[in-house]
Amino acid sequence: MAARGPKPVEITLTEAERAQLERWARRRKTAQALAQRSRIVLAAAAGENNTHIAQRVGMERQVVAKWRGRFATQRCDGLLDEPRPGRPRTISDEKVDEVIVKTLESKPKDATHWSTRSMAREAGLSQTAVSRIWRAFGLQPHRSESFKLSTDPLFVEKVRDVVGLYLDPPERALVLCVDEKSQIQALDRSQPILPMLPGTPERATHDYRRAGTTSLFAALDTTSGKVIGSLHARHRAVEFKKFLKTIDEEVPAELDVHLILDNYSTHKTNEVKRWLIAHPRFHLHFTPTGASWLNLVERFFAELTTKKLRRGVHRSTRQLNADIREWIEHWNEEPKPFVWTKTADQILESLAGYCARINDSGH
Repeated sequence: MAARGPKPVEITLTEAERAQLERWARRRKTAQALAQRSRIVLAAAAGENNTHIAQRVGMERQVVAKWRGRFATQRCDGLLDEPRPGRPRTISDEKVDEVIVKTLESKPKDATHWSTRSMAREAGLSQTAVSRIWRAFGLQPHRSESFKLSTDPLFVEKVRDVVGLYLDPPERALVLCVDEKSQIQALDRSQPILPMLPGTPERATHDYRRAGTTSLFAALDTTSGKVIGSLHARHRAVEFKKFLKTIDEEVPAELDVHLILDNYSTHKTNEVKRWLIAHPRFHLHFTPTGASWLNLVERFFAELTTKKLRRGVHRSTRQLNADIREWIEHWNEEPKPFVWTKTADQILESLAGYCARINDSGH
């Protein structure tokens, strides 16, 4: 029996429309409503009536007729969901601009930075509204980070030299990142540390007793991640020369030794220079002044500080030295090299872009 009702709208597709509908109809996981509507229109274009299409896609005949008619008048755009009605905006673009400008270009009278509450009072908005604006534009007045731009006149040359050693080390040579972690304090808390409990973190007193200091000289193998370490009571040129002798004993004689280190004065004394002349397999590569981030051994020192020193308790320098030696031995059992990935060009481009932004200049 023929289906009753008005004659369905005839659908004729262009090649572009058919291709678009077929792409939408093939979706398996996303936009399933759009895929279903596309199948309805494709079936209609094939000459099927609304009743047959409804039975095949499992929808009401009126729904099929709705999408068929909408496509006939609006084409592919008619199958997309219309914007849903919602609460109209109560904060104008001018007010948003005012909050952003105040956040970036001013400070409150009684603080070094804005909080959501102080900005809300200043701008006449709710705290939630200020928070949404800040999140939308990536503003975080409560955060502050440290930085230091090197003023070394040979900055570019030194960056290329050091990064070149990381990314393309010479053959038959060992590249070592060398530095001293000086004045490591042996600290004993004034009262015993209270252990962690369910719902309560470990607790330690804020005050402590000092029991002396030690200095760690370390050389990080950039390939294997192993560390050569030496502990001394002081960190003068005499101790640095002793550490060079330790490296000389540890590294096989057939290998050249390339040391990456900073511009500390103890690395450049006449005594050290004479020792280096007598040991020509040693080659020194200095990082730019004020650019300790370029030396990978700093990452090792950060691991040591976080995992052993910061919450450690040591009643004497002897105990502190023993703990550091034990930690280095444990590290060398399963060393984890720090892999440098950025090229010198990428570093220089990043710094140039940052300098341009903070100077508000495109030059």
